[in-house]
Amino acid sequence: MDLVHISGVLVIQHLQNNYREYHSFLNFMSTVGDPRNIFSVYFPLWFHLSHKVGTKMIWVAVIGDWLNLIFKWILFGQRPYWWVQETTFYHNNSAPRLEQFQITCETGPGSPSGHAMGSSCVWYVMITSVLHFTRPSPSASSVQSLQRWADILFRLLRSGLWMAFWIIQMSVCISRVFIATHFPHQVILGLLSGMLVAAVFDHIPSVYSASLKVYIQTDVFLFSFAVCFYLLLKVMGIDLLWSVTKAKKWCVNPEWIHLDTSPFAGLLRNLGALFGLGLAVNSEMFLQSCKGKNGNKTRFKLMCVAATLTCLQLLDLMKMPTHTEVLFYALSFCKSASVPLAVVAVIPYCVHLLIGDEDRKLS
Repeated sequence: MDLVHISGVLVIQHLQNNYREYHSFLNFMSTVGDPRNIFSVYFPLWFHLSHKVGTKMIWVAVIGDWLNLIFKWILFGQRPYWWVQETTFYHNNSAPRLEQFQITCETGPGSPSGHAMGSSCVWYVMITSVLHFTRPSPSASSVQSLQRWADILFRLLRSGLWMAFWIIQMSVCISRVFIATHFPHQVILGLLSGMLVAAVFDHIPSVYSASLKVYIQTDVFLFSFAVCFYLLLKVMGIDLLWSVTKAKKWCVNPEWIHLDTSPFAGLLRNLGALFGLGLAVNSEMFLQSCKGKNGNKTRFKLMCVAATLTCLQLLDLMKMPTHTEVLFYALSFCKSASVPLAVVAVIPYCVHLLIGDEDRKLS
């Protein structure tokens, strides 16, 4: 692997030396690929456009991030910013200098890239959903020429969307390499893995009608498997939190190390989101609002989107205490569970009541 890592370091140096002026754009693209944006931005927008797409997005994101965690524990991937400091390949203080940024010092193992995997899986879901909605029906027009034009326009749209998909994914991958938090092979593995997870869920329609029991059972299985795997390897003398120690040792600014990038923080955050979605879609509030008479009204959907995005931005400003890890993980679970609960049930129900009151006043 040393040859792969050395080649990766050369790529990072090339990017940092020749594309330094694009630092702001690359930082932005790294933010675009942040898995946390799936819950706070993409999911609220898509759920009120299509309940199925929103539901699928959460399942894909949660299962994909869980697989990412397991792969990281198995592959023991190094991160560039600490590898160059510890490798014995370089001699006599000849180790290359890699610049670090505020978002460089992630604490989990590096392979595969969670940002690349999360971004590719959720954008794959969005692109394929748009194509599904816009695909022309064979019976859409009785005029053959119009049908042919519809097919041509759809092919152009499909080509444009997939081109945009690859531009976005390549930008996210390059940004992760540029900030020296991943080697190139790690982002490529993450990109392909995310697409594969999303493609698999195209053949699992049962998630759209899953009961609360299924959501809870899935949460329990994912948590139990991860904890048992961690404890098993720990008994064997393998510390799966080795990367946290390396991050703390080699990050140039201790303030850049955040507990929410640790492996268990991501696990609890995702399990909370899945649990919250299960509560929400099986609640009476969801049935009365999103599934009720107002559910298909454009005004209702726009009001829900505006209210949820505003509330989630305010929720994101809430900082959780990090002095106790157990408390931080528990609050992460609760905070993540509140997001889909608010998006799917609480806020739509409040909007439903508001619209109902306005209609009664007008009548």
